[in-house]
Amino acid sequence: MSKAAVPIGVVAIVLMLVVPLPAAVLDLLLGLNITASLLILLVSMQIKRPLDFAVFPSLILIATLFRLALNVSSTRLVLTDGYAGKVIEAFGHFVIGGSLVVGLVIFVILTIIQFVVITNGAGRVAEVGARFTLDAMPGKQMAIDADLNAGLINEKQARKRRTEVTAEADFYGSMDGASKFVKGDAIAAIIITLINLVGGFAVGVMQRGMAPGEAVSTFSLLTVGDGLVSQIPALLLSTATGIIVTRSASQADMGTDLLAQLGRFKQPVRIAGGAALALCLIPGLPKLPFLLIGGVFLFMASRMQELPEDDDETPAITAAEAPAPDSPEAIAERMRVDPLELEVAFDLVDLVDSSRGGDLLDRVKALRRKVAMETGLVIPLVRTRDNLDLPASQYVIWLNGVPAAKGISPAGTVLAIGDALDGLPGRPTREPVFGLPAKWVPIELQRQAEMAGATVVDRSSVITTHLAEVVRQNASELLGREDVRLLVEMVKRTHPVVVEELTPALLTLGEVQRVLHALLEENVSIRDLVRIFEALSLRARTSTDLDGLVEAVRGALGSAISHPYVTPDERLHVLTLEPGFEQRLLEAVRHSDGGQVLALDAGSVDALVTGCSGLLEDAEQHGLSPVLVCSPQVRAALSRLMRQVLPRLPVISYSEVSRTAQIESLGVVNGAVAIR
Repeated sequence: MSKAAVPIGVVAIVLMLVVPLPAAVLDLLLGLNITASLLILLVSMQIKRPLDFAVFPSLILIATLFRLALNVSSTRLVLTDGYAGKVIEAFGHFVIGGSLVVGLVIFVILTIIQFVVITNGAGRVAEVGARFTLDAMPGKQMAIDADLNAGLINEKQARKRRTEVTAEADFYGSMDGASKFVKGDAIAAIIITLINLVGGFAVGVMQRGMAPGEAVSTFSLLTVGDGLVSQIPALLLSTATGIIVTRSASQADMGTDLLAQLGRFKQPVRIAGGAALALCLIPGLPKLPFLLIGGVFLFMASRMQELPEDDDETPAITAAEAPAPDSPEAIAERMRVDPLELEVAFDLVDLVDSSRGGDLLDRVKALRRKVAMETGLVIPLVRTRDNLDLPASQYVIWLNGVPAAKGISPAGTVLAIGDALDGLPGRPTREPVFGLPAKWVPIELQRQAEMAGATVVDRSSVITTHLAEVVRQNASELLGREDVRLLVEMVKRTHPVVVEELTPALLTLGEVQRVLHALLEENVSIRDLVRIFEALSLRARTSTDLDGLVEAVRGALGSAISHPYVTPDERLHVLTLEPGFEQRLLEAVRHSDGGQVLALDAGSVDALVTGCSGLLEDAEQHGLSPVLVCSPQVRAALSRLMRQVLPRLPVISYSEVSRTAQIESLGVVNGAVAIR
């Protein structure tokens, strides 16, 4: 019913424009108009910020339309019956004393106050406020993104702030248009009153046969009364509009702020009281009013307490609220280690500063989304800060409080990657992720470097790519116990039975974390948590051995593990083991506290590593990224060995090979001992 009330009311207002109303109903609606306008004014004084009354622009339109409909209805009654109800009659006789001149003067004064002073001022403030709000909107959005990437706020808080910024811009834009309604309403009131004066006189003289004086007395007083009845609510609404658009965000309502800020210092109040008393010395002025006013002000000044200046108050409050430097809270805050940090030198701050065109923070935010879609890991917020102690152009990526990678990004340059760079001036270097030959060349030579066949990358992309590689290589270290709990709760919302069956009945949260760590260490995405948890539930009924749990999950994921290594033309390049050598590896598998390991002699290990690295280098020279395929029984132990000596070569089992890709073998590793 409440949802239908407003549409029904708007339709009723439109009908009032064409349907005649009885005088009794008009009296009721005129009283409603005055009371509703007063309510809107009082609400506008109680809000703490303009957005707390966001419906106000639409309310102005409805109230204006309602008031114009009442004008039409009252005009119809005045001209047809010579009577428009008790309310208008009271305003025509009691308020203006039955005098047409007095009524016209009061009406003109109210119109001047509303149209010239309040409406014009409110319209100008609304226009400027809308312009400034829209101009400041991109900067506010960038500031929110900067706080989010710096870890000062979380994603939920950032989303709330963005919504508030958008709502603020929409509100001031709407208020700019709504103020035109108020201005148009004031103009319409003047025109309607003039038309009613002329029309009433004409109807009285020409249709009713009244004498000119009688026609003026009857119709003109009713017309002026009608204008005043409409003008008073319009004045209240114009005042509410002015209060709304001039109201800044505050922690209290307008009345509280007014008393607090006007009475903040007692010295001005004391001076004002003394000045009122001094006016009594002027000959001819009445003494009693100024004595009363001056006495009241001096009494108020004696009861007020002097408050300190804002500049002095803020440090005092901060010092009182902030913990002491040696307190446990302060020490704990300094001890806190962020999982992921990016430090930049002083000359790299322009990459972070959005006001100077820097987009590094936006790229880091996009990186978080990309890594989450690839690995299933929501990496923590990257805290970005400058460090004056770093050498010029250098940046450092910190992982859990330890430097994980370093690089340079000289100002005014771009990174050209390629082999034919000798003809370009610049600083030779290596691409930080793949170690390819590169050179930092001046940005003015970017086009020349592209024509030379080089791949040109801007500074922000270099840092972002380097950060992405560090995150991928250390994804398991970024997955904390709290992150696992959030992932479990996420699955529980959609598949509650899967989670209830797994934890804590079969596996603890810590054991689930160990499995996810092991998967991330081998670059296996954990996005498909439902299948992962289902596989863990089946395996954990018989054994909670870590390698067994991991292999059970990998078996459930199947070809999804090898899919990232499939080329766009649906080819999977593989390296295989010679069957006899693979049997030797299977016989050498031993169980330890850290999982399965290969108990091989040094010669066999050397032959295995040499054979794999040789085939891998040949493949990489042709731009290929092969995987080593072996039996499921030996995969865990072989992968643990290869991650230590050849981490670029993924190890998968036969059951994990893609069913749709075309398998292309690049070589077979045999067990021959390498001869040096």
